[in-house]
Amino acid sequence: MTADFDVTVVGAGPVGLAAAIEARMLGLTVAVIEPRASAIDKACGEGLMPGALPALARLGVDPAGHPLSGVSYRSGTTRVDHLFGAAAGRGVRRTILHSALAARAAELGVNLVPGRVDSLEQDDSGVTAGGIRSRYLLGADGLHSTVRRLTRLERPVAQKVRRFGLRRHYSMAPEGDLIEVYWTKTVEAYVTPVGHDLVGIAMLGPQGTNFEQALAEIPELAARVAGRPPASDLRGAGPFRQRTTARSLGRVMLVGDASGYVDAITGEGIRVGLAQARAAIDCVAAENPGRYEREWSRRTRDFRLLTAGLVAAANSPLRTRIVPTAAALPGLFGAVVDRLAR
Repeated sequence: MTADFDVTVVGAGPVGLAAAIEARMLGLTVAVIEPRASAIDKACGEGLMPGALPALARLGVDPAGHPLSGVSYRSGTTRVDHLFGAAAGRGVRRTILHSALAARAAELGVNLVPGRVDSLEQDDSGVTAGGIRSRYLLGADGLHSTVRRLTRLERPVAQKVRRFGLRRHYSMAPEGDLIEVYWTKTVEAYVTPVGHDLVGIAMLGPQGTNFEQALAEIPELAARVAGRPPASDLRGAGPFRQRTTARSLGRVMLVGDASGYVDAITGEGIRVGLAQARAAIDCVAAENPGRYEREWSRRTRDFRLLTAGLVAAANSPLRTRIVPTAAALPGLFGAVVDRLAR
């Protein structure tokens, strides 16, 4: 059978669009299948760490936002700050990031196909899904990936505490250019400036977390937003932990959250997803999809190990000691932040 495209990407989130842009930059033809027509919003911290910005710039994408100079961990009266150094991060609304990537994809001639993928078939020369046949297919359809399920690459998650995220925006000027991370007994609250008059607050915690109750447990933060009407609807995401038996099957490769996910606690999902997208398209260009598994492992190893360690501590009796320990060992705290920010 003749293929319609070199690559089909299922999912037009940031990682899916990045993969499509990577494909067009190498001269490959690509179709992106996505049921939603408008800019896709999602509950996330919206902080692009310094390593994500050069990766986006390489794609020709420079989304507007608020500069981020570092991270501030806070718990009660204890606080420890770490500055990124020469390279800054950026707080960017998810919809703005999506629109910037979508515009670049359209500029390069990416074919956006409205629709859903409910089944797929592959053989030695290609993959058919959503009425489109291509030589390769990338599943970039998020935490609850249909492509992952159809390829039977899902692995059950045995985890007593399933973690979820909630996010809401408030119209107010940022107090500075740090990502503030408040640790309470049950949640981490991420405060990210995303504009000169807009701040996002994301809560990460166990199933059933109530945003307002969690906010009330952080008096200084609750006082800042008191009397201010929310600037966006409350959105949720999760459960975060998703596991896979492998990241590829024949001519199908999983990228981004679809390939398996640990947690949002480090804020590195976009940077890692961009690295996966580049690796997958490089494998397509080389006609070597079997190499993707090794590349995926190499490019996500640090993220997976550090994130898993931090989540384990957060779900243990050590939770109350995390911020005091970071304050007592600022060099170690800074090294961890720098490692994740690269």
